[in-house]
Amino acid sequence: MDRLTNTIRPYAWGSTTAIPGLLGVEPTGEPQAEMWMGAHPGAPSRLDRGAGETTLADVIAADPERELGAAAVAKFGPRLPFLLKLLAAGAPLSLQVHPDLEQAEAGYADEESRGIPIEAGHRNYKDPNHKPEMVCALTPFDGLCGFRPPLEAAALLEGLGVDSLKPYADLLRAHPEEAALREMLTAVLTADRAEMARTVAEAGAAIERLGGPYAPYASLVHHYPGDPGVVAAMLLHHVRLQPGEAMFLGAGVPHAYLDGLGVELLANSDNVLRAGLTPKHVDVPELLKIVRFEPADPAVQRPEGNGEEVYESPVDEFRLSRFALAPGAAPHHLPDGAPQILLCTAGRPKAGEVTLSPGESVFVPAGEKVELSGTGTIFRATVSV
Repeated sequence: MDRLTNTIRPYAWGSTTAIPGLLGVEPTGEPQAEMWMGAHPGAPSRLDRGAGETTLADVIAADPERELGAAAVAKFGPRLPFLLKLLAAGAPLSLQVHPDLEQAEAGYADEESRGIPIEAGHRNYKDPNHKPEMVCALTPFDGLCGFRPPLEAAALLEGLGVDSLKPYADLLRAHPEEAALREMLTAVLTADRAEMARTVAEAGAAIERLGGPYAPYASLVHHYPGDPGVVAAMLLHHVRLQPGEAMFLGAGVPHAYLDGLGVELLANSDNVLRAGLTPKHVDVPELLKIVRFEPADPAVQRPEGNGEEVYESPVDEFRLSRFALAPGAAPHHLPDGAPQILLCTAGRPKAGEVTLSPGESVFVPAGEKVELSGTGTIFRATVSV
């Protein structure tokens, strides 16, 4: 196996302390939002097999079947199909959705045919892949996920007592659920920006005054004054994950992470359609094609299993599990038919002969047998083949 050196991304919404705290190093004072573990071309992990440092992406490209296994290559192609992250939100992320595979392929082909550069700020599709994801909390972790029932969202808006929100609440009450959600979100995102800024300012004052069920939205007003995404976000459920709890986010499900440290596992893609809470490009027509206007309760998962605690996912590109290794317990022998990344989040456990500290990770090629021992917590990312 290979000990990985990983890149930390300094996105503005990142916590300045959470990742340094896990790693046991002094904060730099700058935001540290995500640590990437994998072979994504944007920031591939690095390793050294004795001939100098190289990237995991280059190692896999040199011999995909040896590193990934024949079954994974046959199913996903000659690339690692997942990306593992530590995610540390110190401020709200953008309100966003991800396309399904068919939408991503079509959108990518269209933008390629029109010659839009990959790095262009108005480009929606960076690759032809979908981006399902799962996040598991390491600390209490707040997010917004999935549409509330329209009548519940209407009552929440009306409870603010802001006159200019009444037409949006009326839209939510006037139609079948999917049509109501579509019309309301469309109206919010296409409203006059100056008028919406005034509405958000009034709503923000009410949110601060009322607290209670409105408290999760206060940080949105603080970080994104005047942004239509503040009103759009009130269509969504607030979710607080406790450490060890997780949620899966499929295609078309609107969501935003607000605060906390977690382990995130996702398909290897950069495709994001934003609805607000961001200075970045918002393509309303394309967004409305991708959003699934279906009320749904967030499905909070608690790990299942004895020894290997598995978080269930409906996709094959990734599989997330956790090992809580107790003192004196028997070692765990991992299956060896697929590539794996192992991440330590607590203690000083061992993967084979490699001792891991919190925040350290290793890549295990397909076919290599691994035994987990010692005391601590290890997350295992792999594929289903």
